[in-house]
Amino acid sequence: MTKKALDITAGIETLYGNHDENLRLLEDSLGIQIDLRSDAIYLTGPEEQVQRAAQVFADYDGLRRGGVTLQNGELHAMLKLVMADPAVTLRGLVDAGKQRSAGVKRMVQPRSANQKKYVEAIETSDMTFGLGPAGTGKTYLAVAMAVSALMAKKVSRIILVRPAVEAGERLGFLPGSLQEKVDPYLRPLYDALYDLLDQEKVDKLLERHVIEIAPLAFMRGRTLSDAFIIMDEAQNTTNEQMKMFVTRLGNNSKAVITGDLTQIDLPNPKKSGLLEALHVLDGVEGIKFCHFEDVDVVRHQLVQRIVRAYDSYGRAQQQNLPLGIGETSLPDAAVAASKPPQPMSKPQ
Repeated sequence: MTKKALDITAGIETLYGNHDENLRLLEDSLGIQIDLRSDAIYLTGPEEQVQRAAQVFADYDGLRRGGVTLQNGELHAMLKLVMADPAVTLRGLVDAGKQRSAGVKRMVQPRSANQKKYVEAIETSDMTFGLGPAGTGKTYLAVAMAVSALMAKKVSRIILVRPAVEAGERLGFLPGSLQEKVDPYLRPLYDALYDLLDQEKVDKLLERHVIEIAPLAFMRGRTLSDAFIIMDEAQNTTNEQMKMFVTRLGNNSKAVITGDLTQIDLPNPKKSGLLEALHVLDGVEGIKFCHFEDVDVVRHQLVQRIVRAYDSYGRAQQQNLPLGIGETSLPDAAVAASKPPQPMSKPQ
């Protein structure tokens, strides 16, 4: 066992977190003991793990002295990443976030191991699929990476698309022009842009068509070069639409496709283009698939528990319902949605 004493520096207490939750994370993950005394901070445990904890303290102190301020939720998520991978350091995560955030209002920083893999896949691949439940940051991180690429002049435009599929409503009954009808479907993309850039700048880029937001149907027949293209809610594409979209990629372009297979709004969930793409494009060079889980939900903690509850309910329903031919590859919710309604019995 090794015991190491660290000097107490001004402001280091902000590392501890609410009710010392960050210190407990270090202790539980590394199997060490952290003792806060008036003269020093004492770390006790296996030598290698003590050194990892000491590195966290040193990195945080250096970042704080350099003017970097980390909110507790953001810091806690970053510490989880550091604990999950010995090769990852707190300073390394912040430096990588700064590089991605040039010209952006806030630092683009993954908050889970799967988010980190997703961001790295976007950086290194021409086409990336992000699949998982709501609230896991699939769309936000994709838009953030697109804005970062645009600000760094790696691409000359951003194209954001969504299939305009109604989730129980009917598009034709909405008032207004076609653009006014489809804007509600594209609102999450606008929200992400306004969160990352000043509203005036976003409006100017939209006016100049440097950023284009449009329904998926508008992409047919186009070749998209020198662009960062994102398709959101891809589970609501048909097989034909998905094939059309993935073949739009031009020179010096990058595409990110996000979706949640448990929220398919198509009349026949088995015809989802995202579901087919998982099988057709698996193993194709230059394409990566990133899967998110409920632990990656970065919204309110209640959302994570809600996602788990629906998953558990879906599995329970699946176990009680006999599968038909060809239904084994569908997610639980898609299976339930794909079953035809039972005919009403005739009165005797």
